[in-house]
Amino acid sequence: MSTPVLRRVVRRETHSPRTVAMFVAVVLLILALAYLGLEIVLSLAAQPALLLGPATAGAWLVGLPTAQPPALVIAGSAVLALIGVVFIWLAVAPGRLSKHTLDAGKRAVVVDNGVIASALAQHLSEETGLAREAIIVGVGHRSVDVTVRPGAGIPVERSAVQSAAEAELQSYRLTRRVRTRVRIERPDHTEDEL
Repeated sequence: MSTPVLRRVVRRETHSPRTVAMFVAVVLLILALAYLGLEIVLSLAAQPALLLGPATAGAWLVGLPTAQPPALVIAGSAVLALIGVVFIWLAVAPGRLSKHTLDAGKRAVVVDNGVIASALAQHLSEETGLAREAIIVGVGHRSVDVTVRPGAGIPVERSAVQSAAEAELQSYRLTRRVRTRVRIERPDHTEDEL
């Protein structure tokens, strides 16, 4: 992927534009401004407020630090700060889609994580001789988790499954290196190893 256009296309295919988060934020902002505008209009028309008039709300905000218990003010401030941090995180951090890119020379190949997981599970099923349903594979951005559930009395070496999974993943030529974790689960007990 040497051209800038190709890199941009791959980035668009592997990263989320955060459209949903932005839509929710804009809708909430519009609703808050519409409510504020309605309260101001009702106040100017000398009508009773729906919830809280602008003058009453302003006086409440000014007197909030002294009128409320300090613990309540601190808790409310912490909640507002947390909401602010979440919105800043959504604005700055890139959203990643569940896809990987493969090294295909001058071509761009983007593959869904589910496709990689299914192909790896099928390969491990053929390598180990176990049923396809006995092998569960999860693919993330940085790791691949393989869970093998052989029946009672069926010998399966974790190291053999680990090396088969790593060799198969290497043959896919993923551009981002992933860590492989293999777990063998027996019906009577669970053997967790990294």
